[in-house]
Amino acid sequence: MNPPPLRFQTARLTLRRPTLDDAQAIFDEYAADPEVTKYLVFTTHREVETVRVFLREVTAAAKEGTRFPWAITLTGSDRPIGMAEMRVEGARAEIGYVLAKKHWGQGYMPEALRFLVDWAMAQAEIHRVWAFCDVDNRGSTRVLEKIGMQREGILRKWSVSPNINDVPRDCYCYSVVKGLPHEQR
Repeated sequence: MNPPPLRFQTARLTLRRPTLDDAQAIFDEYAADPEVTKYLVFTTHREVETVRVFLREVTAAAKEGTRFPWAITLTGSDRPIGMAEMRVEGARAEIGYVLAKKHWGQGYMPEALRFLVDWAMAQAEIHRVWAFCDVDNRGSTRVLEKIGMQREGILRKWSVSPNINDVPRDCYCYSVVKGLPHEQR
């Protein structure tokens, strides 16, 4: 597999590898916002050091080739407004993402994720790109459907959203699969 690009541009966005220097902006823009983090798998951050720990983890994993994170910035600005990540395991690539609330509803996340899905599907070794989201997270279901993913079903009691409670919640599973007619992807 070719390594994913370290940096790429879309019409309105620049995605690049995050650095420790991004910690304060990530904290301020979305990691400390309970509305943004409601359905995520991490608790709403209460201090910037938690972001630094995360950034060290994803930087190490990117060097190992297991996780590929990108800070999402508006073109012309270097301040992160969100993040996208791809985790590759065998023939599968899973995507995850988060975006600051003030940028919701502007099409930024589908714009960023389309590039990642297209890149992954162009790799001979990857046959499936997938993601999951809480069944109550309507914003995420819209994003995944806008990028051409098909809902496969419900993963019962799949993921804990610690900002809601500690009980695993039902999630939708979405995917794009190589070799299927477009209407079945």
